[in-house]
Amino acid sequence: MAKKKKVSKLDILTLYMDFVVEQQTKPIDIDGFCDIVNIESTNFYKYFKSFKKVEKAIFKELFKNSLEVLDESEEFLSFDKKNKLISLYFTFFENLTLNRAFVAIALKGCENKIKSFSTFSDLKKNFIKFVDQLDLSESILPIEGLEKVQRKFVNESAWVQLFLTIKFWLDDTSESFEKTDILIEKSINTSFELLENKFFKNALDLGKFVYKEKFQKNAK
Repeated sequence: MAKKKKVSKLDILTLYMDFVVEQQTKPIDIDGFCDIVNIESTNFYKYFKSFKKVEKAIFKELFKNSLEVLDESEEFLSFDKKNKLISLYFTFFENLTLNRAFVAIALKGCENKIKSFSTFSDLKKNFIKFVDQLDLSESILPIEGLEKVQRKFVNESAWVQLFLTIKFWLDDTSESFEKTDILIEKSINTSFELLENKFFKNALDLGKFVYKEKFQKNAK
């Protein structure tokens, strides 16, 4: 009997993805999976407590890899906020496309949004961290006392937009996923237009006035 291999965390992610694509299904039992890929189950449990944790880590790594690729580009570092976000989308979706066979199986049965959000929880944390560093809420007229709420709203809205784009991409049958590319550009452009729109700022300015006149006075 062949001696079982010692593997790293990233090795386990690769072995899991390969297994899913080759078998066209997810493994059911951790010990059985470890026997098939010839690793010690203790080696698996050193890094992961469940297959769900493995899947979360895979999507997180695909995103981190996308950021690493972009960070190596001097051109990317010179981009404005909007083009940085668009570049991230395109790079991330290139990574998803390279691993589409796995992603489609991994997300099968996750039509329920709660299940999908659970699988993407680590991805979400890293994406929101990236969006937060872009500081998109700076484009909105600040309302005294509500800056944190505004930032959270913008960050969460950006995440929902990415989540919906992934769902769209999964159903996209167009050549080279060109419809997803169009959606990315149009949705991000629209989002930035809303953030920078004078009408939107004026509405927020009105909200600021009402907030000060009604709530702050009543609080005194």
